[in-house]
Amino acid sequence: MSETKAKPLRLLLGFDYGSKQIGVAVGQIITGQARELCILKAQNGVPDWQKVEALIKEWQPDAIVVGLPLNMDGTKSEMSDRAEKFARRLNGRFNLPVHTHDERLTTYEAKGQRLQQGQNSGYRERPVDALAAALLLQGWLEENCSG
Repeated sequence: MSETKAKPLRLLLGFDYGSKQIGVAVGQIITGQARELCILKAQNGVPDWQKVEALIKEWQPDAIVVGLPLNMDGTKSEMSDRAEKFARRLNGRFNLPVHTHDERLTTYEAKGQRLQQGQNSGYRERPVDALAAALLLQGWLEENCSG
């Protein structure tokens, strides 16, 4: 009788949940690196699920990481409740393990990185949601896959 083992994690998708836009990033366990992928439009926090499904089919991730927008003191907010609901929906729809990760300051850090790169055009022209997704996924990788 063989034991059932969990599928090893190789590739992850990260989501920076927002009510108007959801940043998406891809990360690899082997390299421990994450990078921007795209931004999905959302209406009141609801994405076009067909586009999410297309990303899942294209990348075939082993797991998903959703950013959890906690308050600065670590407490939950209405937005973190909505992000958790989004995470549960991803799990229910695609039957993949979904992890949440504290994403405090990732958007702030993403804006700072864009400024350092000399890309100081307005946020509306060049949103940072996908970069924020990459930063939160990078943080998850560093916390869970080092050593």
